[in-house]
Amino acid sequence: MTTLGIIGSGNIGSAVARLAVAADMKVVIANSRGPETLQDLVTELGPLATAGTVEDAASAGDAVVLSIPLKAVPELPEGLLAGKLVLDTSNYYPSRDGRIEELDSSAVTTSELVQRLTGAREVKVFNNIMAAHIPALARPAGAGDRSALPIAGDDAAAKTEATDLISALGYDTYDAGTLAESWRFEPETPAYGLVYFEDPNVPQEKMAEAAPGTTPAEQIKAALDTATRVNVAERQI
Repeated sequence: MTTLGIIGSGNIGSAVARLAVAADMKVVIANSRGPETLQDLVTELGPLATAGTVEDAASAGDAVVLSIPLKAVPELPEGLLAGKLVLDTSNYYPSRDGRIEELDSSAVTTSELVQRLTGAREVKVFNNIMAAHIPALARPAGAGDRSALPIAGDDAAAKTEATDLISALGYDTYDAGTLAESWRFEPETPAYGLVYFEDPNVPQEKMAEAAPGTTPAEQIKAALDTATRVNVAERQI
């Protein structure tokens, strides 16, 4: 049985955990506040889920979802994720993460930085979709209304493994290229957020009640193809 380690119990990490237990995977979930703060969540998730430390999640997981603020990545124990298959959900928000000159100048992408800090076999995914849409749009393999998630990574084998895992969780994937190209589905690009709404022109003030919509791989490709690189130094959370 596959075990998914999840570091970060916020909206995205919790949503992926729900998909994992629904797919009969074991889950070990951790946050910065300690396992005792996760008892309500693991009770909700059921017997396949346990709370642990970040070390527990990293060591137990066949793959690890990293879903913490970017500013917290350097605080992870050294070597914790080295060589691990990591699904990285990171986005950079200067107002939350502080100024990172390499990102502000576009010298590297967010996930290139995370990969360098962790030494992981990194695949960027789940960073471009609202947390509420993650369970809402998941479908079994072969379903006609299955949505796709873009992925990026420098390790071809890691991307193949991630594709199989993401398929088990309920999504097709579209290969968006290397980590250097992962900016194509970060905030303020056409492949971010709104592409998963039934009405992609829904105004921001109505997003909370707006319905998600099926987003196949060809729609993700079209959105990626029209992306232009955002000046992340001006990004607001």
